[in-house]
Amino acid sequence: MHAHSRFRIVPARLCLALGLLACGLAHAATPAPPQAEWPGSGDASVDRHLKDINDYAARYPAAFADEMARYYSVPRAYVEAMMKQPDWSAGDIYMACAVAQVAGQPCRAVVREWSRDHAGGWRAVAERLDVHPGTADYRRLRKGLDDTYRRWERPAP
Repeated sequence: MHAHSRFRIVPARLCLALGLLACGLAHAATPAPPQAEWPGSGDASVDRHLKDINDYAARYPAAFADEMARYYSVPRAYVEAMMKQPDWSAGDIYMACAVAQVAGQPCRAVVREWSRDHAGGWRAVAERLDVHPGTADYRRLRKGLDDTYRRWERPAP
């Protein structure tokens, strides 16, 4: 290779390296989309209920499993298995099955949807299933929470 050719290759490689470095820095400076804080329903009341459901289920796991089986049409064994999953809380199980009920879906379908992508919290998952705040389905979801608390004889959080 001629010395003259070497001098043309070095600047080209240098430009390529600087370009890649600039792209990397630009990408690093671009903030990632924010993760919704759990449970991320977009409704402060629903979020308080879901957090409280975690406390209730920790103290009364059988009563929680009974509630889900009896009123949300989820096999008790499925609820018990989900409660053993490290990435699932009782509030998540409740929300998956409650959203499923109002959306006319099986709970397993909503569990798969949450597992696939829950970066936007429960609000994003519910909205992908057409359960939007202010709709009749969303009002039924909130009523279901009230009914559950009434059956548990537990004050709303």
